[in-house]
Amino acid sequence: MDWKILIIDDEEQLRKLLARIIRLEGFTVTEAGTYAAAKKLMHKETPDIILCDVKLPDGNGVEMVKELKAIYPSAEIILLTAYGNIADGVQAMRNGAFDYITKGDDNDKIIPLLNRAIDKLRLAKKVEQLQKQISGTYSFNTILGESPAIKQAIALAEKVAVTDTTVLLLGETGTGKEVFAQSIHQQSSRQNRSFVAVNCSAFSKEILESELFGHKAGAFTGAVKDKKGLFEEANEGSIFLDEIGEMPVELQAKLLRVLEAGEFIKVGDTKTLKVNVRIIAATNRDLQKEIEAGHFRSDLFYRLSVFQIVLPALRERAKDIPVLAKHFTAMFAAKTNKAIPALQKEYVDALQHYYWPGNIRELKNIIERSVILSDSNLLSVQTLPFEFQNNHTSFSSFDLAGVEKQHIQKVLQHTNGNKTEAARLMNIGLTTLYRKIEEYKIV
Repeated sequence: MDWKILIIDDEEQLRKLLARIIRLEGFTVTEAGTYAAAKKLMHKETPDIILCDVKLPDGNGVEMVKELKAIYPSAEIILLTAYGNIADGVQAMRNGAFDYITKGDDNDKIIPLLNRAIDKLRLAKKVEQLQKQISGTYSFNTILGESPAIKQAIALAEKVAVTDTTVLLLGETGTGKEVFAQSIHQQSSRQNRSFVAVNCSAFSKEILESELFGHKAGAFTGAVKDKKGLFEEANEGSIFLDEIGEMPVELQAKLLRVLEAGEFIKVGDTKTLKVNVRIIAATNRDLQKEIEAGHFRSDLFYRLSVFQIVLPALRERAKDIPVLAKHFTAMFAAKTNKAIPALQKEYVDALQHYYWPGNIRELKNIIERSVILSDSNLLSVQTLPFEFQNNHTSFSSFDLAGVEKQHIQKVLQHTNGNKTEAARLMNIGLTTLYRKIEEYKIV
C-alpha cells in the first residue's frame, strides 16, 4: 500500500530534509508551512500520517491534534518540537497524538516511528475489513435457498430482527441456527455492539454459571481474580444461548431473572448487576417434553418463546441442495487453490436423495471432502462416501465389474490414495491396478 505522509512545519529547510528522508523509504510525502495550508491539502487527499511541528505561525500543534483527530479519526499524528517538555507531551497524547518527539532526534527515530504508526494503521484497517466481512457474512441475503420452508423462516427472522424481542430458534443440529442468530443481530439496532455465543451443552453446571454470570475472586477454588461473565460482555448487544435445552435447571432461574428484570448476581457476590442484553436462544430438543419430564422450567420457556422460528431440516428443502452444493464447492475450491469444479448430475442426484441427519453442516463437510479428493474439474459420485454410492450406483449386486470397482475404491480410501499399498493389499500388480483405475474411471 502507498502510505501518504503530510509534514507541517514552517522551517522550510528542516521540512525539506525530513521529506527527502521519508521519500527515500518509499512513502508519498506532501508538505505545508502552515496549518491553514495543510487543511487545504487535506481536503484534496487524506493523509495516513501527519508530522506536525508544535510551534506554527497560525496555531499550536498540541491543540491542533484534537481538531485533526475529530476531522480525520483514522490518521495518526506525530508531533515534532524544538523544545520538548513533559506537560506538552502528556497533553498531546491525551488529545490523540501517536507520539511526541524532539527535533534533532527525529532523523534517527522518525522511520521506526512511522513504521510503528503504519503497523497500527494496518491493524485498524484489518479490524474494519473483518467487521465489514462479518456484517456481509451474516445477513439474510446470504442465507441460500428458495424452498418455501427456508423463505418463511427468513421472512420471520427479518421481521423480528428490528425489534428487541427474545427469539427462540428451533430445529435439528446443523440447520444453521447460529447463522440465523448472527443475522438477526446484524440487522438489529445492536449491530455495532457485541454478539456473544455460548453452547450451553459444552460446560458443567458450575463452569457454565461462571461463564454466563462471572464470579468474584475467592468464589471457589481457582477463582484467583474477578471475572466478567458473558452477559456483561454482551451488554447493549446480543447473546446467543445455543442448546438452551441442555441448561441445568438450577441455572434456569438465574436466566429467568435476566429476562424478567435485566439483572443477575455474580457467583460469590452479593451485589446485583444490571444489563441490557437481547437474548436469542436455540435448541434441537422438544422443550414441551422437557417441561413434562421436569428438565425445563415452563416459566422460562414462555419467556424465551415469545417469538419462535423453526428452521427446516435439509431433507425438507431438497430443491435447495444444488445451490448450497455449488456455494460450498466454490468456497472450498478457493481454500484449496483449485479451479472451481462442475458438479456431475449423478453427484447432485445422490446428494438430493440422501437423508442428511447432520443437515447443512454435514453437506458442507461432504463437499469439502469431495473437493479435496477431486483430481479433475468435475465432482463425481466417486468422490462421495460409500454410503452415497451404495444407494445410487447403477449396477446390481450381481454385476462383477461394479463390485470390483467398488472394492478398489474402498481399498484406495483405506490407504488414503496410496496405490502401491492398495495393490499389495489386493494382491495384484501395480500396473493391473492402474489399468483398472483407468477402465473404471476411478477418481
